[in-house]
Amino acid sequence: MAKELRLMKGNEAIAESAIRNGVDGYFGYPITPQSEVLEHLMAENPIEKTGMVVLQAESETASINMVYAGASCGKKVMTSSSSPGISLMQEGLSYMAGAELPAVVVNVVRGGPGLGTIQPSQADYFQSTKGGGHGDYRLITLAPASVQEMYDFVGLAFELAFKYRNPALILSDGMIGQVMEKVVIDDYKPRWTDEYIAKTCPWATVGKPANRKHNIITSLELDSAKQEEIVNRIQEKYRKCEANEVRYELIHCEDAEYLFVAYGSSARICQKAIELARAEGIKVGLFRPITLWPFPSKQLKEAAKNVKGILSVEMNCGQMIEDVKLATECRVKCEHYGRSGGMIPDPNEIVEALKKQIM
Repeated sequence: MAKELRLMKGNEAIAESAIRNGVDGYFGYPITPQSEVLEHLMAENPIEKTGMVVLQAESETASINMVYAGASCGKKVMTSSSSPGISLMQEGLSYMAGAELPAVVVNVVRGGPGLGTIQPSQADYFQSTKGGGHGDYRLITLAPASVQEMYDFVGLAFELAFKYRNPALILSDGMIGQVMEKVVIDDYKPRWTDEYIAKTCPWATVGKPANRKHNIITSLELDSAKQEEIVNRIQEKYRKCEANEVRYELIHCEDAEYLFVAYGSSARICQKAIELARAEGIKVGLFRPITLWPFPSKQLKEAAKNVKGILSVEMNCGQMIEDVKLATECRVKCEHYGRSGGMIPDPNEIVEALKKQIM
């Protein structure tokens, strides 16, 4: 397969990956700091290259319902937005989870609450990993820490979304969305044919046999007993996902006496903090969750067995720290260090926080 090396923004990498991965449709609405996703797609005009439809919807609410419709047909469809826009999509995402529809959503997080700031943040962790809408559901959540992973995770997100018939979320932030790095680009993958969809997605409306009485895609079930059966089936699916799809990275953990736990941009900053700390003789490593849901709880518990303390580093007021404490069962001291409002932590201040809060 032909490979190509490009210098791209993280947002551009998301868009280019969508084209190269044979996505059928993108429906979105501009909002800083993710607008380059839509801008790149419009500039590339992929309908002439692959047949991919790109549409700027009238709102985020409209775009997620367009995604709902495309997913109902077994098509590979996606959207992207930033924090306030993702909030507007929550009802649609809950409906899609209830209807068991696969799709990919990208959140390039900015600071809040409310309209907040256009600067980077990680304050959407709860919204993304706990199921920000109503009902018992989850979003498969991937957290890229580089522009290359922004590109790579589009294909992975679609793979997981269709495997588990559930929306998958790529949780990025304004820093990774805007930074430029080298990216290895794949050759174009073909879009799925209707015949392929009919064979692999029998629940979809595309290719519906004439003798089928109905093929309604809905999350509505008024019989409580039947609804409980649906919820239990979905929860069993989630348990399989938790057992098989956990992803994480260990950095300098072999001899670590302390651990940073961080994802995305914070994980990158922590790598420099590790370098500074070790220069002072402080043995610290990094545990980076790549899947925020399912969270790598067992793996973190194992990594924390022989450490004296953990510092959860986040660009928020303390959200992932809850999962860190649950994973370690509070058997080791766990503290949070974060910046909010769009402020990005400095590696030196992370080292100082380690000294003050954990050591």
